[in-house]
Amino acid sequence: HYGRRDHHPQAFTIWLAGGGVKLGFSFGETDSIGYAPVRDAVNPRDLQATILHLLGIDHRRLTFRYQGLDQKLSSVKPARVVSEIVS
Repeated sequence: HYGRRDHHPQAFTIWLAGGGVKLGFSFGETDSIGYAPVRDAVNPRDLQATILHLLGIDHRRLTFRYQGLDQKLSSVKPARVVSEIVS
């Protein structure tokens, strides 16, 4: 669970184009009403890691200081680059 929202709390849609993203395909699938993922779910930290990878940045090494702690854009939990969408 990534926060409370009124609509589609378990699934999100994002459009990626260029920059090393595979051309002309869809990845993942939700149920018939778009509420819950049913195939190839990608969590937000994996999406962040993938976008950083496409920008040439290693998400495991990128940190920034916030309130005295080193933070990562892809969270402190393990994140993976979604290689299935990278060309």
